[in-house]
This record gives sequence, C-alpha cells and structure tokens, in this order.
Amino acid sequence: MDVAIFIPCFIDQFYPQTAFNMVKVLEKAGCTVQYNPEQTCCGQPAFNAGFWEEAKEVAQKWHRDFSHNRTIVCPSASCVGFMRNNYKRLLGKAYTPQMERSMQERVWELSSFLVDVLGVEDLGATLEAKVAYHDSCSALRECKIKEAPRKLLSNVAGLELQEINDGDVCCGFGGTFSVKYEAISVAMAEQKIDSVLASTDAEYLISTDLSCLMHLETYLKKQKKNLKTLHIADVLASGW
Repeated sequence: MDVAIFIPCFIDQFYPQTAFNMVKVLEKAGCTVQYNPEQTCCGQPAFNAGFWEEAKEVAQKWHRDFSHNRTIVCPSASCVGFMRNNYKRLLGKAYTPQMERSMQERVWELSSFLVDVLGVEDLGATLEAKVAYHDSCSALRECKIKEAPRKLLSNVAGLELQEINDGDVCCGFGGTFSVKYEAISVAMAEQKIDSVLASTDAEYLISTDLSCLMHLETYLKKQKKNLKTLHIADVLASGW
C-alpha cells in the first residue's frame, strides 16, 4: 500500500527517532511511504487554547498538504482523534461531506492501521522486558483504540505485557491543560505512575501517544522513578 505519513509537530521537534521508526515499521509491513516536507501541525494546540481562527488556518493548510487520495498514517491518536472529531466544528460549512468521509476513511493511528487495515499483528520485533500499556484518552475515547496495540505488543518476542489497575484513567497531560492547571496535571501524573508501579513490575510504560509519555517521563525523571517510557513504534522497530 502507498501511504502518506503525518508527523505531529512535537514528535518532529522532540522525538524524531519515533517518526523514523514508524517509517521502518510501515516499510516492513509492505508499505511505500511518502512524506510531504511542507506539513506542519493539525491545529490542535491552537484549538484547545481557544484560538479557533488560527487553528482553522492550520486545518486548511493540513487539507492542502494532504489533498491526495493516499491513506494517511500518524503516530499519535491525539492528532488523529482531533482531526476526525473536530475539523467539522472548526471548518464549518467549508467541511464538505466528502472531506468528512475522507477523514474518517483515510486517516489512521499507526497501531490501528497495522492491525485493522493491513491485518498485521507480528512484525518480528524483540524486546526483553516487562511492560505496561497506557491507554491515552484520545486513543481509547476518541479513536476507540484498545485491542490493536495490545495485539501488536503480545507478538513482540521477549515482551511481557502487564495491565495497569485503572488503566483508563487520564495521565493529566491534556495539552494546554498541563500548563493552565499545572498542580492538577502533576497530581494526575503522580496518580497514574503510582498505579503503574503498584499494579505491575514493568520496566517500560508504552503508549500510542508521545504527548502522554512526554508528560509522564518528565514526572518520572523529576521523581527519580525507575520506569522508562517508549512509543509503540519504537517497540515494534526494535530487535531487527
């Protein structure tokens, strides 16, 4: 399959290796990967901060950047969920039924694309570690993604997947929420990490969303907790 990739702005700036690993995984799954270097952001940060006109301009640019008919794969359920569920509100009458249908059919989060579209569950990855999986709010609630990442992780050689008590509880990031309500956000991160450490003996915390992991990783480092974070693309690209 010929696919285009959308790389969220924070991954481009802070975690570029995850983007390269996604390409590596997609190519192993048999895809030809296209990347438009003109792409920027989906508009979610501006939208969540209340700057709807600015977010609208970014959303319009996104549609111009991805005006082709290829399937679009993104390593962030947060961005995918925002685009699928909010572009109609943001663009109003300019958001045609054809655009809405195209968004729902063409734009996919990586793990869901691999399992639900390609039917791929085993990429030959290896990771000798105990891991816990964090369901991001965007993946679980906006994109309805739950089983796909678990199926992929269960086929990673040497990996022991452990479930977190109250695994569907938010980590506290929420984009600008973590800036506006810092104390609440930190308390929620503490609650999430305490739950991981109490209910598992995981060495790694895995998720589809680096935005969540970035928030939790900052807390872990500050508190000197013995738990590392990895995006699922980094796991699937390991060992081969």
